[in-house]
Amino acid sequence: QVQLLESGGGLVQAGGSLRLSCAASVRNVTSYAMAWFRQAPGKEREFVAVVRPIGLNTRYAGSVEGRFTAYRDNAKNTLYLQMNSLKTEDEADYYCATRKRTIICATGDEYEFWGQGTQVTVSS
Repeated sequence: QVQLLESGGGLVQAGGSLRLSCAASVRNVTSYAMAWFRQAPGKEREFVAVVRPIGLNTRYAGSVEGRFTAYRDNAKNTLYLQMNSLKTEDEADYYCATRKRTIICATGDEYEFWGQGTQVTVSS
């Protein structure tokens, strides 16, 4: 069973930065695409970023491109999300997700395993 544990959320002022981490308990992490999603109160879950396991190609949601950087350290089985220039609209619970496929995907329903989430609060 795959387990994902996010950390790094917290309170930050608009314009500030945070780095989220997601530690994955998997074997052969290079078989898994890993992604970040987020869900704000009263809103649907939305895709944020995804990183391929090999080659480390990434895809971002338009709303975060240029401000967020997703990357992974396969040696540490960890996915990261560096968030810069945070806006109040970035405030949400952020979730790490993974699936045992190497093809990247931005659809949440395609992911088999999810973390418990970490809260990001952005003050104006």
